[in-house]
Amino acid sequence: MKDDNFVRIVRGPIGSGKTASCCVEIMRRALAQEPDKKGIRRSRWAVIRNTGPELKTTTIKTWLDWFPENTWGRFMWSPPYTHHIKRGRLDLEVIFLALDRPEDVKKLLSLELTGGYINEAREVPKAIFDGLTSRVRRFPSMREGGPTWSGVIADTNSMSDDHWMAIMAGWAPPPNGMTKRERDALVLPKSWSFYVQPPAMIARRDDEDRVIGMEINPEAENLMNLHDSYYPDLAAGKTADWMDVYVFNKIGRVVEGRPVYRDFDRSTHVASEPLAPFPGVDILVGVDFGLTPAAVFGQKIGRRWIVFRELVASDMGTVAFAEELKAVMAEYPDFRFRVTGDPSGDFRAQTDEKTPFMILKSAGIPAQPANSNDPVLRIDAVHGPLQRLVDGNPGLLIDPSCVTIIVGFEGGYQYKRIRVTGERYEDSPNKNQYSHPHDALQYLMLAGGEGKAITTGATVTPPFIAKRNFSPYEHRKANIRRHTISGRI
Repeated sequence: MKDDNFVRIVRGPIGSGKTASCCVEIMRRALAQEPDKKGIRRSRWAVIRNTGPELKTTTIKTWLDWFPENTWGRFMWSPPYTHHIKRGRLDLEVIFLALDRPEDVKKLLSLELTGGYINEAREVPKAIFDGLTSRVRRFPSMREGGPTWSGVIADTNSMSDDHWMAIMAGWAPPPNGMTKRERDALVLPKSWSFYVQPPAMIARRDDEDRVIGMEINPEAENLMNLHDSYYPDLAAGKTADWMDVYVFNKIGRVVEGRPVYRDFDRSTHVASEPLAPFPGVDILVGVDFGLTPAAVFGQKIGRRWIVFRELVASDMGTVAFAEELKAVMAEYPDFRFRVTGDPSGDFRAQTDEKTPFMILKSAGIPAQPANSNDPVLRIDAVHGPLQRLVDGNPGLLIDPSCVTIIVGFEGGYQYKRIRVTGERYEDSPNKNQYSHPHDALQYLMLAGGEGKAITTGATVTPPFIAKRNFSPYEHRKANIRRHTISGRI
């Protein structure tokens, strides 16, 4: 609260008082607003949560706990939910909105705001965050004196290491698959501040670094407002991932749905060091189109796959993405490429005569549509290598820089839970930032013959024979890419 920066974000464990503090901060800034010519302190805020039910049961509930209707005036329960507080010289209007999709930005476009508050910001797309920052500093108008302070505040639990906030704050490195434009958009502005609360509990470990117990962290925030057994009882029956995110306040991920690939194991399928493409073998590229395009680069060596590069973009058309894709391909001048994409990209849009495949071709990238778009076949095409062992080695090995694909395997690419009693999930994978690179990975596998092997039972033999003990690892010296290869073609 001592910070006057334009954007302030606090990350902390569950129960640490984040939401209450942000609600109080709204009132504090409203009371600090310079009065207008009539002596009235006028301000207007938008409070955002990702879904309507959570907005009502958590965010609005906390707000009304601090500013109840019988003291601060009637709360309007018809959308948009609004609490217009008029007491003495204070005139504060608080508008509560549920926004969870980038297209929901249009709900913000007509607002003239003093400030904005995003509750549980990790669940809200960056497009919403950007849209909100463009709507503040507009109320009161400058002819009425303007806002004394204006900006955006946000609170959140910890997020995964590929989340834009984790990258911008420096809590995690940017994935190699990010485009330059995306990296530039995540450079921390000088007018933004990130804060990290202490963990709620501390793990006690033995000499071999195994967790043997937990105790309350005396440095944790908001302990005076919690029951002594709150955190010990909370920890009972929880997974290690859940504890890392919600109690230890570590960067991580809790899987809410059901992972599409439950056979994935990071220690088995993620390489311990960077991978390099195998010389003399075609590089296969799987591409998914749309405004969140993705490309995955890999090779099939015998019955084993290596995936060594991902390219993931957001809010980018096919023309711009084709240039990004071409730039990555240029980094491997000694290789021949086979590019396979989403078959739906072979159809013309009503507003444009060019298909995505035509656009790729005009950029010098000949590409072919995948032989199937059956989601069951595509998923099974990845299941095969994932479950396969070849002479004791995994059938699929992924470069550690492919963060989006890896997090997708670990649960980001998932079947969404249906909000009913019991364990029920949707029939198709949830469309999110992880589904697009995984779609591209599936097209890659289909291009390598995995789909044919499933439907016919035949073993697809590539047009080369590699020794079984090939090494896909690379070693770098003086920034020159070198390959250490055991065996030869």
